Amino acid sequence: MKKTIVENIYNWYRQTIRHPKYRWLIVLGTLLYLVGPVDISPDVFPIVGWIDDTVVATLLVTEVSQMLLESRKNNKNKQSDPQPNTIDVDAVSAN
Repeated sequence: MKKTIVENIYNWYRQTIRHPKYRWLIVLGTLLYLVGPVDISPDVFPIVGWIDDTVVATLLVTEVSQMLLESRKNNKNKQSDPQPNTIDVDAVSAN
């Protein structure tokens, strides 16, 4: 099945934001896009101009919250893993 350009952009964004090397660049770029004057559809046009900002903001919040939840889940699993059994033995000299 042929993917649309929107699906391709979404998949690229999602993969790139999950890559530790590029994560903060994508987050910063997204925030700059949201506050900057350059848009796909300018905010001068009511409603239509806000749609792209809403979609981008929703995408950012969704991906960052999913990463935080996964990180929290991984940390919780690491803490709940049982420690290996250890036996405390007193050393005795064999003289």
